[in-house]
Amino acid sequence: MGKAFLRAIESGKTYSIDEKRFESDSGELLEVAYEFGSMDTKALKEKFAQRGSSQNPLDKSGVWRFRELIPFMRSETNVVSLSEGNTPIYSAPKSASYAGVKKLSFKHQGLNPTGSFKDNGMTAAVSKAKELGSKTVVCASTGNTSASMAAYASRAGMNALVIIPSGQIAMGKLAQALDYGAKTIQIDGDFDDAMRIVQELAEEKSVYLLNSINPFRLEGQKTIMIEMLCQRNWKVPDRVVVPGGNLGNSSSFGKAFKELRELGFIETIPKITIVQAEGAAPLYNMWKNKSKKLEPVKAHTLATAIKIGNPVSWQKAMNVLEYTKGSAAVVSEKEIADAKAIIGSDGIGCEPASATTLAAIKNLAGNGIDEGEDIVAILTGNSLKDPQYTVDYHSDSLFEEFEGKKKKISAAYANKPIQLPADAKKIKHEVGL
Repeated sequence: MGKAFLRAIESGKTYSIDEKRFESDSGELLEVAYEFGSMDTKALKEKFAQRGSSQNPLDKSGVWRFRELIPFMRSETNVVSLSEGNTPIYSAPKSASYAGVKKLSFKHQGLNPTGSFKDNGMTAAVSKAKELGSKTVVCASTGNTSASMAAYASRAGMNALVIIPSGQIAMGKLAQALDYGAKTIQIDGDFDDAMRIVQELAEEKSVYLLNSINPFRLEGQKTIMIEMLCQRNWKVPDRVVVPGGNLGNSSSFGKAFKELRELGFIETIPKITIVQAEGAAPLYNMWKNKSKKLEPVKAHTLATAIKIGNPVSWQKAMNVLEYTKGSAAVVSEKEIADAKAIIGSDGIGCEPASATTLAAIKNLAGNGIDEGEDIVAILTGNSLKDPQYTVDYHSDSLFEEFEGKKKKISAAYANKPIQLPADAKKIKHEVGL
């Protein structure tokens, strides 16, 4: 079992994992670091595979199955799990053809218990909250985080408090938080206002913050890449493409690859491409301009899961881009909407933010992405997270609104519902039977 501690990402100052803190004394982001010691990687790979058929509750989790690589819990009895992870990798021939690449697959995190990748992180962070004796967990959210936190808090017997921007959350996601018992407060402000408030609330001793500033969240999300490699028999893809919101996922993925290479599980690392919507692209702007500091933006996009103008984990994400020789990309609202429809035509549903990955691959194919690359794109959330978006797109009535101005998004791949009388003959004629 490795020794775990918290470490500031710039100064390297360390703190105990038993201390409730989310930044260093000087305000730096923290990461969970380990002294792993020697590892028999071959034996561990075999153990990870064998656990897939085990009935042990920890082994049934696609996070805790890899517990030797996230050894930060003092006691496994404090683990709170809903058998998260275990998400499939889908081939996607229509999406690959659309994007102009030969080998594209989707790792679909939308098939987690609450329908998004947040579950991988939340099992880790809520487990740590329980171990630290916290009574209330809190988050700012545009949807997926609140749904996941509420479910895991309920499972752990904790109070859940969600702060959301009024009118800026998809109803499918809000419904989950309400159903799982979270106290949900809507504020007049955006996500960044909500984030500021929850950081103030977390100063209370009994309250534990569960946004991606929480380093244990990222340890859980790290296992998405460990599981992906295990599913691929440890064959490393050339590139991983991931949506960029608060940037916890991309940060955790880079950390996973770095640790796996240092431990000898893999010899090479994939390039990571982080994709943002053009109305919420502070990281892309920073990367493109080669800036040293992120400039927050007033975020606007219909892809609500990534509608974040001041992402907490930008420093970690920039480190990942540098370490993996990766890139940042930006896509338009129309490109997102059309890409989502194409993913649907492969029989794979996803929330709007997920479709940024395919949109970016299409834009970069032959101009930053080689058509022969082995690419894994991350679908972060289930299609039922925001069903109204899908209905509006296929009804050719999808609009974006910014600063009081509405703009229609032309639906190039709309599959409009057809209204007909209750007459079998007319229906046969319409569908060509």
